[in-house]
Amino acid sequence: MNMEIITYSQVQDFISRLSIAKLPLVYNWLIDLTTKETNQPSPQLDFMCLPLSERRRIMAQQAEGMVAHYEQTADGREVWQSGDFKNED
Repeated sequence: MNMEIITYSQVQDFISRLSIAKLPLVYNWLIDLTTKETNQPSPQLDFMCLPLSERRRIMAQQAEGMVAHYEQTADGREVWQSGDFKNED
């Protein structure tokens, strides 16, 4: 992994700039990070540690796959996505 070294003071500075409303979310996320006992890194973390060019390549490949999927399932989606949206109550 090619990651820049981040200091506690950098993290503290960043957190001090968060709004009060976001602090519980960040706090709970940090608790989860420190209490999880797993030897396997998450796929999301692995992905974020890749170089930007590699992440873009992977995402472009996934987008191409989704285009094919949406083209193949277009008829089925039209059935449930079309129709009248008014409430009959």
